[in-house]
Amino acid sequence: MDIEVKLRQLKERFEEIEIMMGDPSVINDSKRYMGITKEHADLREIIEDYNAWLKTRQFIKDNEELIQLDPDLADDARAENVQLEEKLESLEESIKIKLVPQDPEDSKNAIVEIRAGTGGDEAAIFAGDLYQMYRRTADEMKWTFELLNLNEGTKGGFKEIVFKLEGPDVFGLMKYESGVHRVQRVPETEAQGRVHTSAATVAVLPEAEEVDIHINPADLEVDTFRATGAGGQHINKTDSAIRIRHVPTGVVVECQEERSQHKNRDKAMTMLRTRLYEAEYEKKVAERAAARKSQVSTGDRSAKIRTYNYPQGRLTDHRIGLTLYNLEELMKGGISEVMEKLRLTENLEKLQALA
Repeated sequence: MDIEVKLRQLKERFEEIEIMMGDPSVINDSKRYMGITKEHADLREIIEDYNAWLKTRQFIKDNEELIQLDPDLADDARAENVQLEEKLESLEESIKIKLVPQDPEDSKNAIVEIRAGTGGDEAAIFAGDLYQMYRRTADEMKWTFELLNLNEGTKGGFKEIVFKLEGPDVFGLMKYESGVHRVQRVPETEAQGRVHTSAATVAVLPEAEEVDIHINPADLEVDTFRATGAGGQHINKTDSAIRIRHVPTGVVVECQEERSQHKNRDKAMTMLRTRLYEAEYEKKVAERAAARKSQVSTGDRSAKIRTYNYPQGRLTDHRIGLTLYNLEELMKGGISEVMEKLRLTENLEKLQALA
């Protein structure tokens, strides 16, 4: 199908939705209204680009007529058309990328698990640094953050930390962080000043909702225990921590971050649903990878995806050969810039595949 035909159809649908959004019968149907407002939001950006593209193309056409009719204004019209042609090309690229079908999972919230890898105490400290980087990124992106579980390192950082990020298209950006993150720097505990290499693994999963995964309560073994770690005197007095085992699969999750046993159970169930959904999700990722060889891996957790070199102030993303020398700024929350570049690369790959 010709792209312009597709865009005209999308514009007609967008205008139809805008009329529906003012219809009392639609407004009073909350489920239907929610659906069309989401569709309206999904279409808005591409329709804005399409309208700008139509206006720009018309300006170019008007200038071409002016060049033929008025020699005195021809030079100015030609100069303006050079700029307009560049704008038209930029809009066309933006439109093409937005026409790429989006993964339905991208709109989900993300469950992020960071675990210390090779490197002992330094790996745990680095896992803590990654956690802080994502926490700052969440603040920058106006995402909601919720801590689910943690296991602190003996000299700082975390052996493991699990948290949820909630907001528009969170998983669509965060999924590119799955994999092995390697750090090269002089640890604070290193007396000789030698550079050490350590690693942490990051797993990012789409949050599974109750409609995605049905869990039979009879399949669950639930234990309570006393929380450990920070939290004041309360943690040693009540069995508020929760551990849940899903008997058919053997998957075990636990949560001890809340003082309320009920809240810890809710968080543990969120993690359990997501872990059970994980196998189905990774199967989808594997199928896509088989169908289209992508340089942007979003499923292989064993792949070394990025190196953080502190002596050189350098970050290198090995999947797309991207090297940046502003490591300090990136660690303070600027990593979304790298995520966007990865998303752009993958969308261009999808666009080439469609072509």
